[in-house]
Amino acid sequence: MQSERSLDQTDWKILRELQQDSRLSYNELGRRVGLSAPATAERVHKLEDAGIITSYGAQVDVAKLGLPLLVFIQLRCFPERCLFKTSSAEKFPEILEIHKLSGSHCALLKVALSSLEHLEAFNERLGVHGEQITNVVTSNLFTQQVIDWEEPLRINLRPSLQLGWEKCKR
Repeated sequence: MQSERSLDQTDWKILRELQQDSRLSYNELGRRVGLSAPATAERVHKLEDAGIITSYGAQVDVAKLGLPLLVFIQLRCFPERCLFKTSSAEKFPEILEIHKLSGSHCALLKVALSSLEHLEAFNERLGVHGEQITNVVTSNLFTQQVIDWEEPLRINLRPSLQLGWEKCKR
């Protein structure tokens, strides 16, 4: 992946450190990446201005807040009742994320709920906006906490096809 702004090794060091602890002072961050506090602050501000660093915040465990049920819902909106055009985030505080999609469904919602009863009530509220497929998360196998792709990903973008998938010769 290539960003609009070219990142050097020091930028990547700063990003790694801030993703692990966004509360670091410029003095401590500079010590970890080998810069003075003013030089570190300048680098961080440039990363913010470029839109690479978009915000700082705390990771919250929603289960410990009383919302242990996590679901992903694929939504296919009814044209006349599209969720994005006829409702607002305030009416659905359980929604953590919404991703617009291509394909048969228009959106993927990540939702945190307190119980199956809460899920049922949520699905009834959401159901007026369209058809839905609900998937309950049974466990989280992996969460990428730190984006660290300083080296370009070594992915073969033109892999050979497996036997049985070759193009037909005519």
